[in-house]
Amino acid sequence: METSNDKPAQPTEKVEKTDAEWKAQLTPEQYRVARKSGTEAANGKAYKQFKAQGAGTYFCVGCNAELFSSKEKFDARCGWPSFYDPSNAKNVTTKNDISAGMVRTEVNCAKCDAHLGHVFKGEGFNTPTDKRFCINGIVLKFVPDKEKK
Repeated sequence: METSNDKPAQPTEKVEKTDAEWKAQLTPEQYRVARKSGTEAANGKAYKQFKAQGAGTYFCVGCNAELFSSKEKFDARCGWPSFYDPSNAKNVTTKNDISAGMVRTEVNCAKCDAHLGHVFKGEGFNTPTDKRFCINGIVLKFVPDKEKK
């Protein structure tokens, strides 16, 4: 998971790049997950970083669109970053995913179509939405909140 001290400029239009441009911008693992709908290993480095992060905002590693806020993150004990609601719903889209022999709801970045993970409903988590946005940490860029002086 990348960390930055400054909030990135937000894309205002759809971000479209060639496969070669995505490969040049992203690490091989980020490319595999974001552009090829992969899944990072559970309990990896990005998840450990996520668990240690405090207040802040999570952006798309592909296009810098705001995706999630630390206010909605929670520990689902699943090995991947979890949020109960996107912080800026216009930058997160969902669609049916029938791959891997199951029916799930895929979560994508609305600006660049990066695969972020999946959302699950009705699992019984004590959150306001009873949803778990199970997100690959490698496709997130974290920007901590600036401390007020």
